[in-house]
Amino acid sequence: MKGLKAHEAWRGKLRIASVPTIESMADLTLAYTPGVAEASLAIVKDPSRTNALTWRGRLVGVISDGSAVLGLGNIGPDAALPVMEGKCVLFKRFADLDAIPLVLDTQDPEAFIRTVVHLAPSLGAINLEDIKAPECVHIERTLKKLLSIPVFHDDQHGTAIVVLAGLINALTVVQKAREDVKVVLSGLGAAGSAITKLLAASGFKHLVGFDVLGKLHPNRVTNALEEELVSYLERSNPTQSLQEALIDADVFIGVSAGNILNAKDIQAMNEGAIVFALANPTPEISYQEAHEAGAAVVATGRSDAPNQINNVLAFPGLIRAALMLELSQFDEQHYLKAAHAIAALVDRPTPTHIVPTVFDERLTQALYEALKNT
Repeated sequence: MKGLKAHEAWRGKLRIASVPTIESMADLTLAYTPGVAEASLAIVKDPSRTNALTWRGRLVGVISDGSAVLGLGNIGPDAALPVMEGKCVLFKRFADLDAIPLVLDTQDPEAFIRTVVHLAPSLGAINLEDIKAPECVHIERTLKKLLSIPVFHDDQHGTAIVVLAGLINALTVVQKAREDVKVVLSGLGAAGSAITKLLAASGFKHLVGFDVLGKLHPNRVTNALEEELVSYLERSNPTQSLQEALIDADVFIGVSAGNILNAKDIQAMNEGAIVFALANPTPEISYQEAHEAGAAVVATGRSDAPNQINNVLAFPGLIRAALMLELSQFDEQHYLKAAHAIAALVDRPTPTHIVPTVFDERLTQALYEALKNT
């Protein structure tokens, strides 16, 4: 209830602040009519000046339909609004970007796309948030084709970037090579699918994927996203269970459901096991249990244990860099560079320190440099 009382006191986590002060008629004529006409006419002449003459150059639209709010499910647009406000607060705190929460009263992907296209002239970048899979993949891909501003689905790519960053350093700790390790993934929705693809692009060769229906293999594909993912995953033993796959595995990455693993599952893994149990708020196995079972490196999505895999390490600085560099879109190379930049901020990785803290002031600059050199 403490959190609820805070939200009632805040009456929303955001306010709009005016840059110019309006204390006189001279101030008013400069900020509004007739002075504002000069900016409008300059944009008519050269639309590329919009970002420099308006707040669009620092404005991110955080847009959701509320269909897959992390830890809460399909709660709809009204109930998703506090979460979108919170995301906007993170943009301001960690990248000094203005962000506006927008929740759409539709879960029809085509209606969502049309609405965002019509909103796009007001925005410098778009952060899609908490949209269920596989619709989220179609929505993001279509918007990237239709728009000339960065479109980023944080649940997919933010998660994948930070997971890869943590995994790079975890492998350093256990002295294993990415091309040699067997990675077992649980959860193949928005986050799991993006993690799978980014790990494959980064050089991981042995990936095995599971979802609520079991192991994903060619004979049980049910949608376009699964059909795409099959090409990245090992196809042997189609009836193999998650527990069976963990025998002699090197890495477990969970973005699925809480308490689906136990100590015996971790003990069945290879020596130097890496466990990323990222389901929120309850991980697939607790940090303490995985650690006591012998895992060499354990990460969760929680802030009350070491190695929090937190998307805020990526999305604020990444979108700020895109706006500063005037990128029209993100691509896979941007994500790979971002992951390596985040990993590099940890000079000497240890079992309890594989990613930087979210308060590391070097993050935004490191991501800017990474994208600048892509």
